[in-house]
Amino acid sequence: MDIEPGWLWMILAVALAAAELALPGVYLIWFAAAAAVAGLTTLIFEPSVTAQFLVFAAGAVVAVIAGRSWYVANPIESSDPLLNDRVARLIGRVVTVETAIAGGEGRVQVGDGAWSARGPDAPVGARMRVVGVEDGVLIVEAEPALPPA
Repeated sequence: MDIEPGWLWMILAVALAAAELALPGVYLIWFAAAAAVAGLTTLIFEPSVTAQFLVFAAGAVVAVIAGRSWYVANPIESSDPLLNDRVARLIGRVVTVETAIAGGEGRVQVGDGAWSARGPDAPVGARMRVVGVEDGVLIVEAEPALPPA
């Protein structure tokens, strides 16, 4: 069974598009587009194998650049933009000092873990609010005491 090279490129394009559906990432689709361009070019003009690969390579570069430009201009909105930014999700959270903050440095309890923290001196057990993050270290400030009931 002999398959024309143009159809092999088209099969590759379909396989890459299917892989894009199976493997999230919005990356393989651009190579699928380049393979389709190479396939159509090969079916119409019957270029040499070298020319086919050059068409594929050029198509891939153009498709990736165009796709990236489009995504930068049209970002995907998210209902939870901090989903994959664990540290940013901690800002505003009230934490408990685990190792006294002395000289501006200590550790705080966050859920079932402990994080390095910088802020005003505070004893063990003090409640602090996370106000920022620098190089993986939480920046905290004193949480005002609750008024008596």
